[in-house]
Amino acid sequence: MAEESSPPPPVLEQAPPSPVIEKDKEDLPPPAQVEEAESQAVQEKEEVPPQPAAAEQKESRSSSLAAMIEKEESFSPPQPSPEEKTEVTEKSVATKEEVAVVPDTGKEKKVPLTLVSFKEESNAVADLSDIERRALEELKQLVQEALSSHQFSSAPPKKEEKQSVSAIQETSKTEAPVPDSDVGTEMKPSAETQESKVEKTPEKESQEVAKEEQKVASSSPEEVTIWGIPLLKDDRSDVVLLKFLRARDFKVRDAFVMIKNTIQWRRDFKIDELVDEDLGDDLEKVVFMHGYDREGHPVCYNAYGEFQNKELYQKTFSDEEKRLKFLRWRIQFLERSIRKLDFSPSGISTVFQVNDLKNSPGPGKRELRLATKQALLSLQDNYPEFVAKQVFINVPWWYLAFYTVMSPFMTQRTKSKFVFAGPSNSAETLFKYISPEQVPIQYGGLSVDFCDCNPEFTIADPATDITVKPATKQTVEIIIYEKCILVWELRVVGWEVSYSAEFMPESKDAYAIIITKPTKMSPTDEPVVSNSFKVGELGKILLTVDNPTSKKKKLLYRFKINPFSD
Repeated sequence: MAEESSPPPPVLEQAPPSPVIEKDKEDLPPPAQVEEAESQAVQEKEEVPPQPAAAEQKESRSSSLAAMIEKEESFSPPQPSPEEKTEVTEKSVATKEEVAVVPDTGKEKKVPLTLVSFKEESNAVADLSDIERRALEELKQLVQEALSSHQFSSAPPKKEEKQSVSAIQETSKTEAPVPDSDVGTEMKPSAETQESKVEKTPEKESQEVAKEEQKVASSSPEEVTIWGIPLLKDDRSDVVLLKFLRARDFKVRDAFVMIKNTIQWRRDFKIDELVDEDLGDDLEKVVFMHGYDREGHPVCYNAYGEFQNKELYQKTFSDEEKRLKFLRWRIQFLERSIRKLDFSPSGISTVFQVNDLKNSPGPGKRELRLATKQALLSLQDNYPEFVAKQVFINVPWWYLAFYTVMSPFMTQRTKSKFVFAGPSNSAETLFKYISPEQVPIQYGGLSVDFCDCNPEFTIADPATDITVKPATKQTVEIIIYEKCILVWELRVVGWEVSYSAEFMPESKDAYAIIITKPTKMSPTDEPVVSNSFKVGELGKILLTVDNPTSKKKKLLYRFKINPFSD
């Protein structure tokens, strides 16, 4: 099957043409071909049309894989055009209350806030197309009927019950009523049947009681919740139903079956009880939530390299029982995260996923492969449409080959959410979607958990990022108009640059004050430099980064001005 379609590049520069779910060409033929296919059904049984494009598709996929392995940039998000790659100059904007430094390019931002490979659809009913709105109403009607008749809570009969039902049916056949000659066409039970009825009275009474109880129960619809949202109670339920509809291309019956299966799975897995269980914190560095992307989605990080720790790996995957515990922990983490989302039609009910493949054990680890497959099956079947974007960073070559093989089995909608970045441009790729102050420090950003070591800055304090061209110097000027204490932090992703700081008084006769001598910074140095300077006269702070390498560098900085008195 893998040879029947060539995978598209993992990062698409254009959004799907319609908010309605798109599928691969082999899954959904154009409408104009449907009638033609029906009329030619007989001919198709006798003769299979040739497929000359199969070899070309196989060759195209092979060349695509070679191109992906040969050139890393082909997997990164689109880069600015040569005309847009103008040098960033710094323009100081000052007031008495605060000082800010902003890049002045003379154009609009050259790095878009988001790429348009996938555009998230609106959950507001007014924004839906007519087809989508009708599908939602039909699904709501099916759900309402199921709630009224308690279909979601009904369980299939056990084997013993089925056997007893069959026995009763066989007995009823042997005890069929016989005709009475005095009554013509009417039927009258025989004497043996009447005696049998007397013997079965207790059983029939229990059956009648069960029917009465069912009638009473059916008079009040059952209450069912999914992800903490009660079905059909308010407009949040529409958002839940739309997730199932989009996962099934707005096929109402398929979406309804998916909902029923999910509800049954949640009961079997005891999700509501699982949410409150204590499963330990051994895996808190493997999967964790941190910050938000530029559109407000919470960001979930998956650091698979943590499983290089052999002790942790064995503790998590060595046998079936431990793999089941890992699955329960992963589902618990996801369920807790989902319940913090805003399911209102105008809210954010999806997550931005970052998958770090640095030092990942790879596909050779059988135990990890089994656990991952089991988790993926459970998550994709029971948690549809919860990922706004999937960004893979520090991607090794083998994963690109794996993606190329798996790509034909994915829908166009799924593939349009994927972004790949190699080790050299992982941080820059993240900054396109997540502000630097929101990115954890280990991934090139400035965000750290609050601690006493640097209480000045938090995740809420914005940072500025500048691209330093190869073999150039970049100087940031912060103009001071009053006595104050200036606090700043700065980093260059990957360093390999020289950094210095000085204060230049406004007075012509004054000398520059060296704050930090030019210092060579290597990749092994502290990722972030923090400093402060007490300013007693008017002037400006100069932060200089000298990039002697042949590679462009990403400079991040932010500062605060704290007043002081003599």
